Amino acid sequence: MTQTQQPDTKANIQKSLADIRWEEDQHPICQRFDDYYFSSDNGLEETQHNFIRPSQLEARFEQLDENEVFRLAETGFGTGLNFLATWQLWQRSNNNSKLEFYSFEKYPLNRQQLSKALEQWSSLSAEVKLLCEAYPSLTSPGWHRLEFPSVSLNLFIGDVAQGLKDLYHSQHPRFAQYNRKINAWFLDGFAPAKNPDMWRAEVLQGIAELSMDGASLATFTAASAVRKGLIALGFDMQKGSGYGLKREMMSGTFHEPEVEQQHWQESAHNCPHEAPWALALGKNTLNKQVNIIGGGIAASCTARSLAEAGYQVRIIERHHALAQEGSGNPQGVLYAKLSHRAENLSQFNLQCLHYAQSFYRTLKIQQGIEAELCGVAQLATTGKQIQQQEKLIAYLSQFGFTTDFVQQLDKQQLCKAAGVKLEHSALYFPLAGWLNPASACNTLCQHPNITVYTQQEVQTIERVDGRWECYDETKSLIHSSDILIIANANEAKRFEQTAGLPLKPVRGQVSYLPATTSSSKLKTVICGQGYIAPANKQQHCLGASFNLKEQSLELSEQEQYSNLKHLEDDCPSIFKALEIGRSPEHSTAELKGRVALRCTSPDYLPLLGPAPKQQDMQSRFSLLSRNAKAAIPHVGSYHEGLYVSLAYGSRGLCYAPLAAAELLSQIQGSPSPMGAKLRKALNPARFIIRDMIRRKA
Repeated sequence: MTQTQQPDTKANIQKSLADIRWEEDQHPICQRFDDYYFSSDNGLEETQHNFIRPSQLEARFEQLDENEVFRLAETGFGTGLNFLATWQLWQRSNNNSKLEFYSFEKYPLNRQQLSKALEQWSSLSAEVKLLCEAYPSLTSPGWHRLEFPSVSLNLFIGDVAQGLKDLYHSQHPRFAQYNRKINAWFLDGFAPAKNPDMWRAEVLQGIAELSMDGASLATFTAASAVRKGLIALGFDMQKGSGYGLKREMMSGTFHEPEVEQQHWQESAHNCPHEAPWALALGKNTLNKQVNIIGGGIAASCTARSLAEAGYQVRIIERHHALAQEGSGNPQGVLYAKLSHRAENLSQFNLQCLHYAQSFYRTLKIQQGIEAELCGVAQLATTGKQIQQQEKLIAYLSQFGFTTDFVQQLDKQQLCKAAGVKLEHSALYFPLAGWLNPASACNTLCQHPNITVYTQQEVQTIERVDGRWECYDETKSLIHSSDILIIANANEAKRFEQTAGLPLKPVRGQVSYLPATTSSSKLKTVICGQGYIAPANKQQHCLGASFNLKEQSLELSEQEQYSNLKHLEDDCPSIFKALEIGRSPEHSTAELKGRVALRCTSPDYLPLLGPAPKQQDMQSRFSLLSRNAKAAIPHVGSYHEGLYVSLAYGSRGLCYAPLAAAELLSQIQGSPSPMGAKLRKALNPARFIIRDMIRRKA
């Protein structure tokens, strides 16, 4: 299917996107609710009047301690004006602390609409430019994490009630107090009379359950039903003068109600509350020392994320330099396997790809990593693959994607994009590409809060007096820290605490081919059965094999041949251009390459989060083997201060940046940047729970 043959999804797009009418003065009006996004008098002053000043944000920002996290949530992102005004104030007021801004939007504007709506605010021009550059070109359902200096914007696309639930640490009422993380609320959106869903009881209940004691709330409306609902939930609300033609607005403070202690009993009978096995309770404090075992892309992204949050980080790498194993190939490809099915794996891939493209673009522009975001083409070589790609495009079309995220190219269009002759159609991701993982790792670790120790191999770890101690093969202490993160792929199996994790090594071999005059014309990465990247330093990187049975690190002539055969099948013109076999240095036996072991999990999702105590988990949740809905009012059993970041398979470059942000949020006790559902799907204890439910344990 070419771009001119897209399915008619106009009705679906209208259901999920903003429906805007522009007045002559360029003010946007939402036709769905027949209401203005902001005041036609002065929308920025309206934001200051209704939200910024009543919340006393300037004084509160200035009083924050260094590296403290302030969490502000907003119902109704709209044009982003509230976020921009808050961000600008934050830049003037904060003292090396961190702002986490959470916002919910069911009918998002696209990037062009956003830019047009905000262009009138010259005082916000710098912030508007950065927001529009980072704003997702595909406003797909779920969370979108946008990073700015000392500020993160976590934008949820979908129903606000669902988005609020996705911020919970646990749905079990016994542990409701651990959901209270929000310091301030902006209740925006359109008027209750025009958009009642935004103000329904379920939404107000979620707001109250996420509020810390003393959290502020400000809203433009003074509707009686909203006021009474908030008061009943614990908010002390006061009316104030409204902005412009609006007579009144409201602001208030949340006072956490005293809850009578309830006796929660274990039972094998059905329970409406799922067992909170994924909740790990521990101390979440700042300015701790963190050690990371491993020196690949997972370790490096995690180290940078922690360092920027104020943690002192040591990387402990057994080799002479970073990125010597799975992250050691000269050209790694940034891409994800997307699907039209709204499943955990495809949703995780989509969120990670969005985040990683922006992450590496910034890293290349600001710090010059060796990379070319030259685009990635995923070939469709069979009828089934063509159908799958058509379904994916139809699915994404519901969310108004733009061609800077993905394009479906026919053969002629792909040839033009790639610069060489190709024989198939493809999905084309213009913002993806290749990068040198070692370059990325070394760049990420160039931070004053990160120290890299090489040629130090950790053989055992032990918890001593509240700290994690790392020992070498002579049982000598190497390093000690409050928090320890294991990010050394398959080698995690050597530690007693993580030996039971279901990690699986998969051998992968890449081939290096000298570029020719013809092959050097290739401008984009081509992915089929394998991949080939554009020439770098007069060499193409081709691969990679996938061998479950062999773990040798020696180059295999058979796998070299397999890599070449895949290229010949997928891209015969490129294969011919490489002139393979015409000279001795091109013979299969003489080809150069590299072998490494990937680390994967049974469900192909990473293992990310606290390290579980396997026997304790099996004992604590044993009733699940009798009834998957049993009443178990206990949290999971985890090693305090011990985390893992493992099993990225062949998607490490794509997964690691967002996974690092997720792991930081777990260490800090913040809501998940990818949502509670995906946090749970990545939890390393999930296999223990699944085995019990399936009666395998």
